[in-house]
Amino acid sequence: MKMNREIIRLAIPNIISNITVPLMGIVSTAIAGHYNSEHSAATIGALAIGVSIFNFIYWNCAFVRMGTSGLTAQAFGAENRAECTRMLLRAIVIAAVLGVAVLLLQYPLGEASLWAMNGNELVADYFYMRIWAVPAGILLFALNGWFTGMQNAIIPMIVAVTVNVIHIICSFAFAFGLDMGIVGVAQASVVAQWCGVVLATMLLFAKFRHTFVKVTISEVFDRTAFTRFFAVNGDIMIRTFCIVIVYTFFTAISARMDEQILAVNTLLMQLFTLFSYMSDGFAYAAEALTGRFTGAKDATSLRKCVRLCIGWSVGIAIVFVGAYLGWWRELLGIFVDANQANASQLIDLAGKYIGWVIAIPLACSIPFLLDGVMVGATLTRVMRNAMLLSTVAFFALFYGLQPIIGNNALWLAFTSYMVLRGIFQYLMTHRLEDVYLLKS
Repeated sequence: MKMNREIIRLAIPNIISNITVPLMGIVSTAIAGHYNSEHSAATIGALAIGVSIFNFIYWNCAFVRMGTSGLTAQAFGAENRAECTRMLLRAIVIAAVLGVAVLLLQYPLGEASLWAMNGNELVADYFYMRIWAVPAGILLFALNGWFTGMQNAIIPMIVAVTVNVIHIICSFAFAFGLDMGIVGVAQASVVAQWCGVVLATMLLFAKFRHTFVKVTISEVFDRTAFTRFFAVNGDIMIRTFCIVIVYTFFTAISARMDEQILAVNTLLMQLFTLFSYMSDGFAYAAEALTGRFTGAKDATSLRKCVRLCIGWSVGIAIVFVGAYLGWWRELLGIFVDANQANASQLIDLAGKYIGWVIAIPLACSIPFLLDGVMVGATLTRVMRNAMLLSTVAFFALFYGLQPIIGNNALWLAFTSYMVLRGIFQYLMTHRLEDVYLLKS
């Protein structure tokens, strides 16, 4: 097997899938910036708060994808078709239960989120429209996690591209054609996500119907299997909750600084998000291949896979550093209407903090990749503990330095939080040697 070829086979479709996500964010932010140019900062801020609320919900449900991916990849590597089938059914059941729960609890979730994020009426309208997309989004987590575990990155790519194209088209149509503004962006998400579920289901049966093995309900809900599933997912939930807390705090504290800082930090985070989704393509490849080689008990291939994936991730980071150094003004200009009164002011203010965004790709490349390795190896306790320590460090740095350096403290804490995630995971696995023990 040519390892680089396998990595690229899995990474490229994931990169294409992932890059459509920030493109959707770019379009949404651009719509907010152009819809009401006289109050663009306020509209961008409202969108940022609304998106952060849904990031909180989605990220706390992301364990469905990650847990499904690692365990399915190990079953695939062990050539256990029955367990692959059972994993699909377990993931779908859990996703459906979570989706229904979110809809039933939408009012208390919405009111608590609006209070915590200091959201206004526009944010509320956005929330109560987009909440109907959440069950579909969680189902897509389950399906995409299973596809990744089965070493298939093409179907998630097709679904992601389709969902985001539909979202972009509908966003413009609803926001400008129906004059709905960012509420139209929320409605576009509902349409797009449910279209994605239909498409993913069709492709699932078209590609894998001959792979499925007849299983019983008792096998699907086997206590030992479910205990392991929830142990892995419990660690991932705690880890993801820490990420959500940090990202949500980032937006919330920006909103409490002032409207201009919130708008600038939102714009700069779009550049970070663009890199993170590109880098995650190789993290997903590492996730799938690590699980596969762990299930197959192939330590030699596993070592080679991890080493090469790290190299690819660092290479991508260097490319982004160069791009941000040379064209950050042009990239930020995509999000702001050049004709609006405060456009140049926003770009100039962003220039005071752009150094953090330029440095972040190098800070994040290895931590993102190691997350994929830990998921594939189901060393989720390591990932959880590393995240907990990094989150404590984030808040300590911010509150210790914010009175002295203001918004720079937020970016310093965020960058340090990313770096520490990688350092802690590396040390907690005894320089990755625990990964190669193949204890799936």
